[in-house]
Amino acid sequence: MKRGLDWRDLQYFHAVARAGSLSVAGRTLGVDHATVGRHIQSLEQAMGVSLFERHLRGYALTRHGERLLASVEAMNREAGRLAENAPAGGLSGTVRISALEGIGNFFLASRIGTLIESNPNLTVEMVTIQQIVTLSRHQADILITLHVPPGERFSATPLTDYRLFVYGSPEYLARNPPIRTTADLAHHVFAGYVDELLFTRGLDYLEELGVPLKSVRIQNSSLHAQMEAACSGICLAVLPAFIAAERPSLVRILPNEAALTRTYWLITRSGEQEAPRIRRICEVLRAEVEAARTVFLGE
Repeated sequence: MKRGLDWRDLQYFHAVARAGSLSVAGRTLGVDHATVGRHIQSLEQAMGVSLFERHLRGYALTRHGERLLASVEAMNREAGRLAENAPAGGLSGTVRISALEGIGNFFLASRIGTLIESNPNLTVEMVTIQQIVTLSRHQADILITLHVPPGERFSATPLTDYRLFVYGSPEYLARNPPIRTTADLAHHVFAGYVDELLFTRGLDYLEELGVPLKSVRIQNSSLHAQMEAACSGICLAVLPAFIAAERPSLVRILPNEAALTRTYWLITRSGEQEAPRIRRICEVLRAEVEAARTVFLGE
């Protein structure tokens, strides 16, 4: 190293490693992107190595950057443990949860407030956009998804099963031919995901029910939009029971024959699940989900 490390540089480094860009890191830290860039340059000069590869989509960690990030996050975890054990402590810092739109927007968003109230120095970020957010690239601390990533770098536990059913409005059902068997579903209009944008096949509900792609005439990337389309009376939609419960006017169709089951997995990076912030948030998530298990199962 050419000179001693400045802890502020490490904080800026950590923000860029999480965000993947100078501008997003700057918004998080409350400074402009040029200030972030100067701190990154200062840190690289001090260490004598390149920590990021610059490309059109942002900043990606180099091998040296990955090693430094592991050290910085270890320091953050230790600081969190010290804060938790302090007499007037409480959790502090920022934890990012990446969750699928359904559980993130329709379940977690309204239940995370109690944790924030009891820990005034804690910030929880929730990412529910329809894309793959990876733990390995440090884009999130906790991941709720439908599949377990391969390898030994992750700790995965099942969070809950949930059931999905076909729903339609009374108006739609009154105007269209009756649905007596699952084969009849193929002759109705559905709302669903844009097929080429499905990032996990666990979201491909309609194919599993035998609904052809030509029947999915309303396609978008939002489960919320699919539900609203069904509520409007122009189509049917496959929805998780805990989400459809928000719209009691929707009618469950062939609940015994046309039901699907999926599993939400709670995933963290191995070795980080015992960090105070991560552990406590995971405990809260499990407790909230357990209390609503019958809702998830549509019982």
